[in-house]
Amino acid sequence: MEYTLFGCKTNQYESNAIIQEFIKKGYEVVNFEEKADVYIVNTCTVTNISDRKSRQILRRAKHINEDSILVATGCYVQIAKEKLEEIPEIDIILGNNEKKDIVKYVEEFKKEKLKEISDISKIEEYLEFGNTTYTEKTRATIKIQDGCNNFCSYCIIPYARGRVRSRAQENILREIRRVTEKMEQKRLY
Repeated sequence: MEYTLFGCKTNQYESNAIIQEFIKKGYEVVNFEEKADVYIVNTCTVTNISDRKSRQILRRAKHINEDSILVATGCYVQIAKEKLEEIPEIDIILGNNEKKDIVKYVEEFKKEKLKEISDISKIEEYLEFGNTTYTEKTRATIKIQDGCNNFCSYCIIPYARGRVRSRAQENILREIRRVTEKMEQKRLY
């Protein structure tokens, strides 16, 4: 399995959670340029440049292994699903709410293009999704909410992420404790 991420801290957090879900199921993570059976691209849509980069990297993945499963997910998917449907290389297109079940979608894929994108503007509850792990970075990111209620004329976030939904406090604290323990274990070795 190969993943590619770019974009905001939320994308990085969720990409880490996606990786952990695949690792739990026995997948091996490889570098992007290596041949993989599954390519995951967690897209961004903050600027026209990030839209273009998302499309370019999606097309590039299938050139490495044309028999692989290519999954597009993330904010650009949520905003531009029709454009992504036109890219024949993409096998699975998942919206932001569907990425929590990404492993299930990959494992059930039957070589027919699959698209699952819910209307994010109607989602009212925070959907728990994956676990963060401490990496070689000096800081861990813990997600506490998703979305935005301000519809600023220059910003696409409410359309890509939906309205504000806060995570349950006990889940935030549990994740902080788990990440802290992992950081302490790494420091001791």
